[in-house]
Amino acid sequence: MTLRADAVLFDKDGTLFDFGATWDVWGGEMITFLAEGDAELEQAMAASARYDLAAKRFHPDSLVIAGTNREAAECLARVLPGRSLDEVEEILMRAAADAPLSQAVPLVPFLAQLAAMDLALGVMTNDTEYAARAHLQNAGVEGMFDFIAGFDSGFGAKPSPDPLLAYAISVNVDPGRCVMVGDSTHDLMAGRAAGMQTVGVLTGPAEAVELEPLADIVLPDIGGLTDWLLMR
Repeated sequence: MTLRADAVLFDKDGTLFDFGATWDVWGGEMITFLAEGDAELEQAMAASARYDLAAKRFHPDSLVIAGTNREAAECLARVLPGRSLDEVEEILMRAAADAPLSQAVPLVPFLAQLAAMDLALGVMTNDTEYAARAHLQNAGVEGMFDFIAGFDSGFGAKPSPDPLLAYAISVNVDPGRCVMVGDSTHDLMAGRAAGMQTVGVLTGPAEAVELEPLADIVLPDIGGLTDWLLMR
């Protein structure tokens, strides 16, 4: 069996977990919670975060989609009186850990299949490491990864290649033998900058036409990754 790579690094939201079914729902709930019944404030936060209250989803250009937890907090705090940025960031971090997760594919058998191929596995998200570990633990897969990092883990945030290179060093694999799998241009830009192979998936807000210029292949979801890794 000949593989294209020795290590796979996944984004979390929109990649391991379907973005819309998880974060569109959560985003609406958080805006309602922080507005505390003030409809005008709810509208202001939705506009700042680029969230469509009627459709209950983030607009494709929302900074929240690929940004860090801090950047998401900044979107809300700038129009939210009476709460500091640090307070909003803390609220979002703790609430995100309990977000309603929707797995892109059944993760336990999928990751077990990759592990059986002797691939090192990692997660790098622009969410917090706290939320990432909570989500992976709730999905029963935290222990299946060799590396888990958030934007606050000390390696930086995507689209910088630094956290991806930290992963390659951690698993002792040349970046060229690593694959970055993600649903956003941030993910794939970071992968290209790190010298990694890149795979786009369509379980986030981005469309194929946005990902294709930065990806070696674009798949409907991570389920197709196994076949692509096998060089036939």
